Amino acid sequence: MVNRKNNVKALITHAEKDIKKIEDEYRASLQARKVSDDLKIDIKNFCENLRSVLDYLAHDIRETNCVKAKFNERFYFPILLNREQFESKTNRWFPDLIINKPDLWNYLETVQPYHTGYEWLGLFNKVNIENKHSNLVEQTRTERNEIRVTLQGGAQVSWDSNSVKFGNGVYIAGVPVDPSAQLPTPHPYQKVEKIIWVDFQFTDIMISALHLLQQTLAGIKQVIEHVYQLI
Repeated sequence: MVNRKNNVKALITHAEKDIKKIEDEYRASLQARKVSDDLKIDIKNFCENLRSVLDYLAHDIRETNCVKAKFNERFYFPILLNREQFESKTNRWFPDLIINKPDLWNYLETVQPYHTGYEWLGLFNKVNIENKHSNLVEQTRTERNEIRVTLQGGAQVSWDSNSVKFGNGVYIAGVPVDPSAQLPTPHPYQKVEKIIWVDFQFTDIMISALHLLQQTLAGIKQVIEHVYQLI
């Protein structure tokens, strides 16, 4: 287990360096309005390295707590869609874990993607599978035009200008909106900003690709810490 823990630590250190490179490439690709080949490859490698971390964890869990496990049986770190699947797969992959280490079994159940706050694990798993089996996951560039009005005192009101259209007689915090400009008329107590949000999304996953990668790295680091404490 010591060697695997060292491998896990090395992979996480590598991933922490890689995410910084990915962030730079991400910004450059957004400016170019095209996902670079280097970015796609780095994302692929980043995801595969973090998947390897979970595989190491799975081996250490099984090796230290599942003496009845069958030799050479294929198994994975559990990432399942519902409680029924989790119980079935985890009890098969990690026999007697629920008896030998109930706290660890329960922890693994709490981090499943069907629980609020751990959806990222299921999305990461989907991206990683598609990276391996259908070349590289393409990313879709999205733009959202936001109008943000900051009021005196710091309160804010915002809306998507692509989705919201104002007619006559509309007021924002007491200031009339000019329908032709779709903006509040100039007022000394309001600051009006037009903000263009630009991002990339993985195909069929309608969240920021970069945010998912960052969230996955942070989440897996927490999982590592808890699992090795419970082992």
